[in-house]
Amino acid sequence: NNIYIMNILLNISDQVVENGLKNDWENGFIIKTKYENDQFNVIANKEGLISLAKQLLALAQDTVPSGQHFHYDDYNSLEDGSTELIIQKM
Repeated sequence: NNIYIMNILLNISDQVVENGLKNDWENGFIIKTKYENDQFNVIANKEGLISLAKQLLALAQDTVPSGQHFHYDDYNSLEDGSTELIIQKM
């Protein structure tokens, strides 16, 4: 599935939940999260923002059931010292 957003072509892979959701990362992505002063912040470079957009659109697919989620932390995708982040479909 291809989606054009502001002249950016995103290739969103079909999600087969039995095999687990696929994280699709752009080369050179950087994402940091922090919770500070009652605010949750996501700080990312261009590649990180595109990566998150692709994963959110993948999670939004009709084939992905409620309850599925992406789990991000500083062990698998976020910069060191980041606050854990889980994005779950309703």
